[in-house]
Amino acid sequence: MEAKKRFTFIDLLKGWALIVMIEVHVVNAFILPELKITSWFSVLNFINGLVAPSFTFISGFAFIISSKNNIEELRKFGSKFWKKLSRILLIFLIGYGLHMPEFSFQNIIHYASYEEIVKWYNVDVLQCIGFSLLVLFFARIFIKSDKHYNYFILITTILIIAISPFIWNTDFANYVPMPIACYFNGVHGSFFPLFPWMGFLFAGAYACILYMKFRKEEKEEYFINKMMLFSGIAFIVSFIVLSFLQLDPRFEIKPNPFFFFERLGLVMVALGLCWLYVKKAGENISFVTDVSRESLLIYFLHLQVIYRKIWWHRSMVDLIDFKFGVMECIYASLILIAAMVTVAKLWGRFKVQYPKVSPVVSRAVITALVILFFYLT
Repeated sequence: MEAKKRFTFIDLLKGWALIVMIEVHVVNAFILPELKITSWFSVLNFINGLVAPSFTFISGFAFIISSKNNIEELRKFGSKFWKKLSRILLIFLIGYGLHMPEFSFQNIIHYASYEEIVKWYNVDVLQCIGFSLLVLFFARIFIKSDKHYNYFILITTILIIAISPFIWNTDFANYVPMPIACYFNGVHGSFFPLFPWMGFLFAGAYACILYMKFRKEEKEEYFINKMMLFSGIAFIVSFIVLSFLQLDPRFEIKPNPFFFFERLGLVMVALGLCWLYVKKAGENISFVTDVSRESLLIYFLHLQVIYRKIWWHRSMVDLIDFKFGVMECIYASLILIAAMVTVAKLWGRFKVQYPKVSPVVSRAVITALVILFFYLT
């Protein structure tokens, strides 16, 4: 238990990223279109744009910690291997489940349009995280040397950043099937393709490797301070460079390395601030960490509330029809955040009180949903 408490700062950043994510989806789904062209909205949009880098970065950071002490057991392909693999595959399942045009495989096959099918194939943040974790997972199993594994992560991070601009506009559907092509870039509508977003997860993994090295030497605070200093410099330099580059109308921001380092710098500063906060305030459990520890449930559930057609055969997006002003969006965000925090607390408490029952309930619900998906018409 003590080992887990020492990493509360990770839960803190992940929890806040999820809470802001709820606000992001509420605003994007409900706010008046004319408000999106105001000057203040561009600032809000930039802040909201830090959610995905934070979420992916911390996923890589947490993976290194979670896999550190049971590597040999994973290499035996025993129960721990399958448990870890099933969790990663669940991320894929939820990612694709969120974009289903219909909750019926037969209806999708018979009635879904080509555009709806392509949208289903699109890669969102969960598929990006799932694939990236899968690479880290199997690399950890087959690369026996810690030193070589660390080099693999560092070199892969650099390669992703370097080649992203060159593959950003390539239509990979000309070379591979559409479901695979959607993983490479946003040509067919993917919000978070592997390039460059996979780089944030691998950067998080490598940052954790450095952190664990300094932690072992009892120099955590030294590392955190240096990390925040260099990350802050990376953000400032990237911000200045991008300000000039964006004057060129031909410039594309997302695949650019400065886009990557601008956001990575802020995410790492935020991680450092979370570490300093926990150091000062102590290892207190809060509603933020409750949300973090039930991240997949909260991610899935709040999107169902907003986008799924469960309200008189209509979604909340259909009902509100982009008519909310600023205050309405604030109220809606707070209500949905409060609801998700309540769900996280209740489910977290249930898992603590019934540790043997809760996994059975989870598997039963997932199995039932999969069966319904294939048999409903």
